[in-house]
Amino acid sequence: MIDSCIHPISLPAKWGLKSFNFYLVQQANSLMLIDAGIDTDSCWELLNETLAKNGFSLQDLTHILLTHNHEDHVGLVNRIIERKDVPVYAHEESIHRLKRDPDYFALRIQFFQQLYKEMGCGEAGKRQIKKLKKAMEKGIQNRIQANIISIKESDVISGLQVIETPGHSSDHVVFLEPTNKLLFSGDHLVSHISSNAIIEPNRNGKRMTTVSDYLQSLEKCLNYDFDIVYSGHGDVIEQPKKLIEYRINRIHKKSNKFLSLIKEGETTASQLAQFYYKDKYLSEFSLVMSEIIGHLDFLELGNKVKKEKRDGIWYYFCF
Repeated sequence: MIDSCIHPISLPAKWGLKSFNFYLVQQANSLMLIDAGIDTDSCWELLNETLAKNGFSLQDLTHILLTHNHEDHVGLVNRIIERKDVPVYAHEESIHRLKRDPDYFALRIQFFQQLYKEMGCGEAGKRQIKKLKKAMEKGIQNRIQANIISIKESDVISGLQVIETPGHSSDHVVFLEPTNKLLFSGDHLVSHISSNAIIEPNRNGKRMTTVSDYLQSLEKCLNYDFDIVYSGHGDVIEQPKKLIEYRINRIHKKSNKFLSLIKEGETTASQLAQFYYKDKYLSEFSLVMSEIIGHLDFLELGNKVKKEKRDGIWYYFCF
């Protein structure tokens, strides 16, 4: 595989993402799509234009590989498989999410109801639960129709090695092309912004320690040999190891900031979020609370803070 065989598909994005990126990867016996963009007509047209420009059509696709289950990475899957039966590969932890398993999503609602209550979120938490219920109803209509082939650590698909990188999402994987030292990173590594380690329950309803998981996944990637990273958003990354080390340092610095605030007096996750993020507490509630809760879990695992429940709400303080 050489660089000319990688055909980026990039759609401009609002806010801080810069772009939605997914990739056609051409080899002698395969034409893979790594991630599948967003479900819009403009994204669909861009995919078909990119195929045509390089002498292909949808009928030439041999694989769809998904880095994780988020909607901005799987948007065109259903449109594609309506026209050609292309095998879709994703981590096992993606499948019940992509298929919108009703039992899991009912469990997920219960998980966040309890979580936001215990973190002292009050009315803001209740408003978010209403949004989640509406999203769940809409999501059922958008469930992936394809049969999904489960992938795991060290599987190899047409020369691409699967590396499990939980953190941003529990099902996240990246794809390494070792010959030319290329990595397709999804949202695990983005050049211009840090990836939020999003709080989610596992299939048993237990909260995953996402910041700790993400930190371990970043450190794990330092053990692999790659020089170029094709990311899910923004620009191609040409000095990835430096960026990974920077992201690792930033995680520790942010946790230390939260620790300093807790040292000033015991606090709830909601109080900490409102103080640190101010207006973003309401405008970006779910992401802000994921960040705070993830770092509190990270500090607790490191024996730097402990918590005590009072009237159903967790209060955090230092030893």
